[in-house]
Amino acid sequence: MVTQDIRYIGVNDRDLDLFEGQYIIPEGVSYNSYMILDEKIAIMDTVDGQKTEEFLANVQRELAGRMPDYLVVNHVEPDHAGSIQALLCAYPQLQIVGNAKTIQMMGQYISADFSKALIVKEGDSLSLGAHQLTFFMAPMVHWPEVMVTYDSRDKVLFSADGFGKFGALDADEDWDCEARRYYFNIVGKYGAQVQALLKKAAALDIQIICPLHGPVLKDNLAHYIEKYNIWSSYGVESEGVFIAYASIHGNTAQAAQQLKQILLDQGCVKVAMADLARDDMAEAVEDAFRYGKVVFAASSYDGGVMPFMEDFLHHLQAKNYQKRTVALVENGSWAPSAARTMKNLVTGWKEIQLIEPAVTLRGAVKESDTAALQALAAALLA
Repeated sequence: MVTQDIRYIGVNDRDLDLFEGQYIIPEGVSYNSYMILDEKIAIMDTVDGQKTEEFLANVQRELAGRMPDYLVVNHVEPDHAGSIQALLCAYPQLQIVGNAKTIQMMGQYISADFSKALIVKEGDSLSLGAHQLTFFMAPMVHWPEVMVTYDSRDKVLFSADGFGKFGALDADEDWDCEARRYYFNIVGKYGAQVQALLKKAAALDIQIICPLHGPVLKDNLAHYIEKYNIWSSYGVESEGVFIAYASIHGNTAQAAQQLKQILLDQGCVKVAMADLARDDMAEAVEDAFRYGKVVFAASSYDGGVMPFMEDFLHHLQAKNYQKRTVALVENGSWAPSAARTMKNLVTGWKEIQLIEPAVTLRGAVKESDTAALQALAAALLA
């Protein structure tokens, strides 16, 4: 139960191994749906088609013999719209509520008569009785049709994918960590659009946030909103340095470890690291955005850079990586090419301060390389 009139009818999914076919979710994920009980009844989104049967049972339980009037579709992505077809079959009198883009896109996924749909636009309202729903468009957070819904009676924001996180609802884990990984990998490219939504939300009296993934947020909402403001403005969340490395024979990894120790010895408060060949790419993306200073360390490979690093940099570029201090470390036994390749990829990113020169290693890390690594650490911390 969210409030006396708003009931949770979503489901947990601990069977799925990859969210959106690419992000590992060891603690599963939740598909959230809600029901508002009033003179008229509104269902807020549905769940993934793999969990339709459980979802329909939840709907039936909360209806307790009544019939629903509206289905509000805030987001058409299949993990939220995957049970619409079945819901309409069970309750054919349901009137779909969505914006024009919603109705247009729904036809790609379900077969239904949309002629009686209630098409809403920015600021439109729908009365359920005591509960008044107002709709706000949130395009590209993170699909073009996304909207959010505000219930003025219980002061609830149904935030679509905003404020979501990985992890089933019974997962015992920190919200910040998995919400951050979720945000930067799912929504991270669209910081400007999230900022626009936050400005709209700031004008509302919000006491509860109901996202489509993760827990309902009731306490300390300022914390979650502050995180979203930092993330969507590409601000620095944590002091420290993040080192991402891609190593062939272990020498570049050794250099990364040595640089970490040098940074700590020079007073750096935190050094996070990722082995791009072995660690979760989504976590590496998360940490690259979390810290303000990053080091890309990689072996040269086929006249370029080791593919794991190249892939990582393309991930960052796709997520609109910006406003960071970047240092480069390369390794190459006979023709070092990693730094040049990495620099070419990074050049053009918005507000990137590139520390020059890059550190060049040749094979194993030698005592003579220590001075260059120390100078790089000092430049990072300056």
